[in-house]
Amino acid sequence: PPMIFLTGTFGAVIRIREAFPSKKALFDIGVAGPIAGFVALVPFLYLGLKYSQMLPVPAGDILYFGEPLGLQALAWLRFGTRPEGMDIFLHPMGMAAWFGMLATALNLLPFGQLDGGHIMYALLGKRAASVSALTLLVAVFLTTRSLSWLVFTAMMIFMALTMGLRHPRVLDEDEPVGAGRAAIAIFAVVMFVLCFTPVPVEFLTITPQG
Repeated sequence: PPMIFLTGTFGAVIRIREAFPSKKALFDIGVAGPIAGFVALVPFLYLGLKYSQMLPVPAGDILYFGEPLGLQALAWLRFGTRPEGMDIFLHPMGMAAWFGMLATALNLLPFGQLDGGHIMYALLGKRAASVSALTLLVAVFLTTRSLSWLVFTAMMIFMALTMGLRHPRVLDEDEPVGAGRAAIAIFAVVMFVLCFTPVPVEFLTITPQG
């Protein structure tokens, strides 16, 4: 949806200095924050879309916010197919949910000591380093497609250079997390897919129609 101002947060990155006692404890810490944030933003997303409007897109230079899959799905249920030249102008509660979805997706990236990195290491152990390397490469690629990724990708590169791609070890690296936590991990993947957008923000020039 088009917007004029850009504010927000990338969340927090916590560096682990001591080994966790178990992969289960690490998994629980990694997944708790994203789930809590996702549950909290859903009502704002629903109410935000309820009070949003379908309006003509004004001509000129605008700052356009990409739409995560979850927002697209609810917007389609609320407004249906968008006529040409029209778009959804989100209510402030909807924009709050948008920023929450952005933060959730970024925190769930399976990289280093982000929440997603904790989850991936709890599931894969030392093999998670390869996933972190792949995630960094994808972030670099996304930066070539949209400069809105630049700051976060630079942060990931800094983390890789200072902390390494290898997640700090737990005391028992071979401990399985169990079927219940594996199911929660699937839910975390669903959250990531619903909240992720490849191009979060871009500048567009809208020409007058007719």
